[in-house]
Amino acid sequence: VIQLICVQKIYGRRYLVKSKWIHGALPALLIHCCIGTVYCWSLLKGDIAGLMKVNVSSIEFAFSLAIFFLGMSAAFGGRFVEKNGRRSSLVSMLCFSGGLLGTIYAITLGSIPLLFLFYGGIMGIGLGLGYLSPVKTLMLWFSKHKGLATGIAISGFGLSKALFSPFITWCNSGYGIKATLFCISVISIICMGAASMLIKKPDGWKEDSRKFSILEAIRTILNPVYLKIWTVFYLNITCGLALIAFEKDLAEKSGLGWIGILASLTALFNTLGRFGYSTVSDWTKDKSKIYLTIFFTSGLAMMLPIFFGLKIWVIVVMLCIINSGYGGGFSTLPTFLESKFGMKRISMIHGFALSAWGWAGLSGNQLSNLVLNYYHGEFNDLFIVLCSLYILAFII
Repeated sequence: VIQLICVQKIYGRRYLVKSKWIHGALPALLIHCCIGTVYCWSLLKGDIAGLMKVNVSSIEFAFSLAIFFLGMSAAFGGRFVEKNGRRSSLVSMLCFSGGLLGTIYAITLGSIPLLFLFYGGIMGIGLGLGYLSPVKTLMLWFSKHKGLATGIAISGFGLSKALFSPFITWCNSGYGIKATLFCISVISIICMGAASMLIKKPDGWKEDSRKFSILEAIRTILNPVYLKIWTVFYLNITCGLALIAFEKDLAEKSGLGWIGILASLTALFNTLGRFGYSTVSDWTKDKSKIYLTIFFTSGLAMMLPIFFGLKIWVIVVMLCIINSGYGGGFSTLPTFLESKFGMKRISMIHGFALSAWGWAGLSGNQLSNLVLNYYHGEFNDLFIVLCSLYILAFII
């Protein structure tokens, strides 16, 4: 914080130094640390279902919808973010916090459709715009270290789970799920509101003045290189979400009691993966090598419980490795796309790519549900399916 809030004396007065930390890094962390609470769904869903007096499986789709709307709002909101990152950050705050408050209303009424609308749709739009808003600004401020820049921003998304998991566990048990959601909403209003006031592109940067061209967008999307990037990104997220949504179930099945600590630990590795892989990408000319490493290590990790069983150490190691690769795929994506398509319209191009996240949101935990229901709760069959998908991504 001392580094971020820099003050220097000029002509006997103190002025806030306009720097990459104040107008780039700090807003990014404030936004991403708030919206990253979406990954605490496994800690929320049981209490929400209990209060609504329904089965957890009947509300599971709310998380899928949130991720879907995240990807779709990022895909279609890229141009809006390009024009005005400050305004898009503010809209993100309104949608995200409003979605959480609406979720409390849905729980009070016991309405599943309203839960899908507020937690899935409205909050999901806030997630997508908030996720995308600070990325280009950071890449402009850290022009020589774009990987480090995206790592700073996107690591906040993983760090959020580590920060909020103990709080959510404590607040749920002591005050109930409504109080938990209300507190997250208030914190988000304060932090994301401050971020929207601070975020600012470097002086002298001019956005591309050309009008949006549908033909240009279609040419980019149909580019073979882009299609490969989109596909492997989709596969990585699908596999990651398939496990993240059932993290708590896996821990209980292996006999692990400290669920909150495990959630924080896996979130820490998610953050380290986001920051580590993206930083390494600054020193790697061929960015695809980062993805090769992610798929290779994740595929090996997925094989551990197949050979060693659902032992506690196996589950912990596997979840940590999968989470680090899952996070690393996100943070490396902007610099990977920039190396192939340039910087001018990176928010739009990055937004299109994030649509893979949206579709993976629909298929990830639904794939887990399908496999587990078909094989009567046997996780080994799920591990085999996900390992096969990692191998497919590696080949592509």
